[in-house]
Amino acid sequence: QVQLVESGGGLVQPGGSLRLSCTASRSIFSFAALGWYRQAPGKQRELVATFTAIGSTNYANSVKGRFTISRDGAKNTVYLQMNSLKPEDTAAYYCKGTTMGNDYWGQGTQVTVSS
Repeated sequence: QVQLVESGGGLVQPGGSLRLSCTASRSIFSFAALGWYRQAPGKQRELVATFTAIGSTNYANSVKGRFTISRDGAKNTVYLQMNSLKPEDTAAYYCKGTTMGNDYWGQGTQVTVSS
């Protein structure tokens, strides 16, 4: 059973920063893809940033230059550093991992950007 546990969400003012963490119950290098998605109220879940199996990264255009995905293999953890946050970044952020043809999701962590 694969488990993904997110942390680090919260309330932040526009222009502020947050770092999200996603800790996996197995080696992060065992995933074909591992990264972050988000879902705002009334909207579809969308990709934010992810690592591929070969270690390359993909970012949504809306976060390029502001968000950075990174990982620590020793801690089985993937991070999402979010800078210059905007109100439109407000959403529930989910960690998603794909391995052995299956998708696994964390429980989500809320990020609210508001003054």
